[in-house]
Amino acid sequence: MTITAARPQSARRVPSLTRAARQGYVRYLIPGGAGFLALILVPFGMNVAISFTSWSGIGSPHFVGLKNYRRLVHDDLFWSAFEHSIWFIIAMAVVPTALGLFLAAVLFDYVAPRFGRRTASFLRGGFYLPQVLPITVAGIAWSWILNPYGAVNSVLKDFGVSDPPNWLGDSNWALPSVMLVLVWMQIGYGLVIFMAGMARIDPQLHEAAELDGAAWFTRFRNVTVPQTRPEIFVVLLTTTIAALKVFAPVFVLTRGGPGDATNVPSFYSYTNFFGSLQVGYGSAVATVLTLIVIVLAVIFVRVQSRSEGV
Repeated sequence: MTITAARPQSARRVPSLTRAARQGYVRYLIPGGAGFLALILVPFGMNVAISFTSWSGIGSPHFVGLKNYRRLVHDDLFWSAFEHSIWFIIAMAVVPTALGLFLAAVLFDYVAPRFGRRTASFLRGGFYLPQVLPITVAGIAWSWILNPYGAVNSVLKDFGVSDPPNWLGDSNWALPSVMLVLVWMQIGYGLVIFMAGMARIDPQLHEAAELDGAAWFTRFRNVTVPQTRPEIFVVLLTTTIAALKVFAPVFVLTRGGPGDATNVPSFYSYTNFFGSLQVGYGSAVATVLTLIVIVLAVIFVRVQSRSEGV
């Protein structure tokens, strides 16, 4: 009697891809890869190459090595713009994530059971509306609301404030005003994602906590927040990247002013490109900003993987 040794699982031959699978790769991966190569990778490579040159956008670039990056390290305007980006991370990531999670729980746990899903969906759509509005339209509307003769100052005058601030024209008020607009724009994004995440939470977890006498906020803190951790990571990552890249709201509302009060790296790069025609230096600013975004994305993904035990 002969005994045949079983082949180890790891030594088994991996089946080759079927023809349908190969066709799927060709149909779906190659077009996306070609678009990524043409629209992102090649332009980024060109931007990095230009960052090592001195160029006005006309004629031939002149290679200067690391001169633009050495200048950037000592550029107070760049670091001031980067500091404003940190404030915008608070306005676009931290505050909207916290408020969005709380409001999503209110809509999901309180409004929907008592007033119906249609009411909750209507309110959810209202919070999400700023996301679908064109940024230019929203920015122009807010510039009308916040100008010295706009709706906000008219209401303040009715309440007895004789000299209300110039919200977008005063360097002390411009940054908080833009931050307020950014919170308004971003709050619906996280809210929609969080409500979708709450739909997958096992209702028995809330029921068990409620039977133990836990109040709503206790259940929110100990059940809802931990169970929606993957959605929180996604929202924080995407909104942080958006805050670092923010351009259109600043361009429409203040154009980086007054002075340098609301300048951000993306707008600073733009002004070097098209304002002072220092294309090489603008490319260096854009390259550093891209690298910062990549590093933050990697950190977020690693933290999320460790928290999920991957």
